[in-house]
Amino acid sequence: MATLSGSKRRTVDGMFVGIVISLVVIGLVMLWSASYVDGYYKHGSSWLFISRQLVFAACGVVAMFVISQIDYKIYFGFAEYIYGLAIFLLVVVLFMKPMNGARRWIGVGGFSFQPSEVAKFAVIVVISKFVAFNKSKMKSFKYGVLRLMVFMGLIAGLMIFEPHISGTVLIFSIGAVMMFVGGTNLFWFIMVAGFLVGVVLSVIFVPGLASYARPRLDSWLDPWADPQGRGYQIIQSLYAIGAGGIFGVGIGGSKQKQLYLPEPHNDFIFSVTCEECGFVGATAIIFLFVVLIYRGFQIAKKTQDDFGRMLTVGIVAHVGLQVIFNIAVVTNTIPSTGISMPFFSYGGTSLLMLLAEMGIVLSVDRFGHSRRIYRI
Repeated sequence: MATLSGSKRRTVDGMFVGIVISLVVIGLVMLWSASYVDGYYKHGSSWLFISRQLVFAACGVVAMFVISQIDYKIYFGFAEYIYGLAIFLLVVVLFMKPMNGARRWIGVGGFSFQPSEVAKFAVIVVISKFVAFNKSKMKSFKYGVLRLMVFMGLIAGLMIFEPHISGTVLIFSIGAVMMFVGGTNLFWFIMVAGFLVGVVLSVIFVPGLASYARPRLDSWLDPWADPQGRGYQIIQSLYAIGAGGIFGVGIGGSKQKQLYLPEPHNDFIFSVTCEECGFVGATAIIFLFVVLIYRGFQIAKKTQDDFGRMLTVGIVAHVGLQVIFNIAVVTNTIPSTGISMPFFSYGGTSLLMLLAEMGIVLSVDRFGHSRRIYRI
């Protein structure tokens, strides 16, 4: 098994920790506000969603601090096993009972989780290890493109069968950022990026290639063509954003969450946030994410070894891209993709995994200030 040796410990980035905790707290407040009406009328309890999320948030924060104390080099040795586990879970989920026409959840004893959350982290870890071992070869097509595409393609291919197109797009987007930072030749990078864009456009626009995605495309192009059907959710989202104005209607004051906006505690929670906090509040939240991403990249920049640097870049890119995609969806800038808002959307396993990843970034900040010696 490959291992890493040599580490120097230091205190973690206090600002990074503070921003993460702030986003968790704000996210919990907005989740409570966005979910209590839906929870009461559809499930008989106003506290259903927030009570569950609070448990996962508490566990996630504890996990973040515990993981920050563990030298991140351990993931180097287990990268292949993590990747294999993700493949196994993505195969298992294909045999699960479909929900809303898709198989994305594995249920065990009343507990359920999305394998795609594990898959995202698996891709980040395995690419990080690959780049660390092959830094000098990343300019070649074989190492800088082909092998990385195999890592991403196997995961993405299984996710398409769920179908989980949004997760597939996110996997390739994270991979693209890591390829660029990892040293892939710019020519090959542009060629592959163009190819992937062509594939996505073909899947979306060519009739019959993606019947699952086509309705979402139609509702994106003209949601008012079917205001009571496919375009209903995005129309309600735009109403919510517009109603917020400059300063918002106040926490708890949203009208669109009162059974107008479907499941406002999930992918469209940022619409409720805009309505209640207004342009000023929404901008402040986006600013927190921007600073979080900036601090993450600063941690990556000062890290001495390639594995820690790439690991941090992948995790930070994951958060940043997910925020961008979610905001783009709720504003109808891109078709609805089903991508949640980090720290805000309801989902215990997603929040737990996200906070665990923040712990890994803090671990890199703590232990990543000496060069690693790779041993086989």
